[in-house]
Amino acid sequence: MTEKKQPTFEENLTTLEQIVTQLEQGDVPLEEALAQFKKGVDLSKTLQTTLQGAEKTLATMMNDNDQEQAFETPQGGSDNAD
Repeated sequence: MTEKKQPTFEENLTTLEQIVTQLEQGDVPLEEALAQFKKGVDLSKTLQTTLQGAEKTLATMMNDNDQEQAFETPQGGSDNAD
Protein backbone atom coordinates (compact mmCIF):
# COMPACT_ATOMS: atom_id res chain seq x y z
CA MET A 1 0.00 0.00 0.00
CA THR A 2 1.40 3.41 -0.93
CA GLU A 3 0.96 6.35 1.36
CA LYS A 4 -0.27 9.61 -0.14
CA LYS A 5 2.16 12.35 0.86
CA GLN A 6 0.53 15.38 2.42
CA PRO A 7 1.39 18.61 0.58
CA THR A 8 3.63 21.06 2.40
CA PHE A 9 2.46 24.45 3.60
CA GLU A 10 4.26 26.06 0.67
CA GLU A 11 2.66 23.69 -1.84
CA ASN A 12 -0.80 24.42 -0.44
CA LEU A 13 -0.13 28.15 -0.54
CA THR A 14 1.02 27.95 -4.16
CA THR A 15 -2.09 25.98 -5.09
CA LEU A 16 -4.31 28.55 -3.36
CA GLU A 17 -2.55 31.38 -5.19
CA GLN A 18 -3.10 29.59 -8.51
CA ILE A 19 -6.81 29.14 -7.72
CA VAL A 20 -7.18 32.83 -6.83
CA THR A 21 -5.40 33.89 -10.02
CA GLN A 22 -7.57 31.59 -12.13
CA LEU A 23 -10.78 32.84 -10.53
CA GLU A 24 -9.72 36.48 -10.84
CA GLN A 25 -9.29 36.04 -14.60
CA GLY A 26 -12.99 35.20 -14.77
CA ASP A 27 -12.82 32.84 -17.75
CA VAL A 28 -13.65 29.70 -15.75
CA PRO A 29 -16.95 27.88 -16.31
CA LEU A 30 -19.34 28.32 -13.37
CA GLU A 31 -19.22 24.70 -12.20
CA GLU A 32 -15.42 24.66 -12.24
CA ALA A 33 -15.27 28.07 -10.55
CA LEU A 34 -17.49 26.80 -7.73
CA ALA A 35 -15.35 23.67 -7.31
CA GLN A 36 -12.16 25.75 -7.32
CA PHE A 37 -13.67 28.20 -4.82
CA LYS A 38 -14.57 25.31 -2.47
CA LYS A 39 -11.07 23.87 -2.82
CA GLY A 40 -9.62 27.32 -2.10
CA VAL A 41 -11.71 27.68 1.07
CA ASP A 42 -10.57 24.23 2.24
CA LEU A 43 -6.93 25.11 1.52
CA SER A 44 -7.33 28.40 3.35
CA LYS A 45 -8.62 26.58 6.44
CA THR A 46 -5.75 24.08 6.28
CA LEU A 47 -3.20 26.88 5.96
CA GLN A 48 -4.75 28.77 8.88
CA THR A 49 -4.61 25.66 11.07
CA THR A 50 -0.96 25.14 10.17
CA LEU A 51 -0.13 28.77 10.96
CA GLN A 52 -1.91 28.58 14.31
CA GLY A 53 0.08 25.45 15.19
CA ALA A 54 3.32 27.15 14.21
CA GLU A 55 2.39 30.23 16.24
CA LYS A 56 1.70 28.07 19.29
CA THR A 57 5.04 26.30 18.86
CA LEU A 58 6.91 29.59 18.54
CA ALA A 59 5.13 31.03 21.58
CA THR A 60 6.65 28.39 23.85
CA MET A 61 10.17 27.38 24.68
CA MET A 62 11.81 24.64 26.70
CA ASN A 63 13.36 25.48 30.05
CA ASP A 64 16.35 23.74 31.65
CA ASN A 65 14.06 21.00 33.00
CA ASP A 66 12.75 20.19 29.49
CA GLN A 67 9.38 21.71 30.30
CA GLU A 68 7.55 24.07 27.99
CA GLN A 69 7.04 27.63 29.11
CA ALA A 70 5.71 30.71 27.39
CA PHE A 71 8.17 33.27 26.07
CA GLU A 72 8.18 36.39 28.17
CA THR A 73 6.91 39.60 26.66
CA PRO A 74 9.81 42.10 26.46
CA GLN A 75 9.59 44.98 28.93
CA GLY A 76 7.66 47.87 27.45
CA GLY A 77 6.15 45.52 24.87
CA SER A 78 2.65 44.22 24.67
CA ASP A 79 1.01 40.98 23.68
CA ASN A 80 -0.85 42.81 20.91
CA ALA A 81 1.10 43.49 17.70
CA ASP A 82 -1.41 46.10 16.54
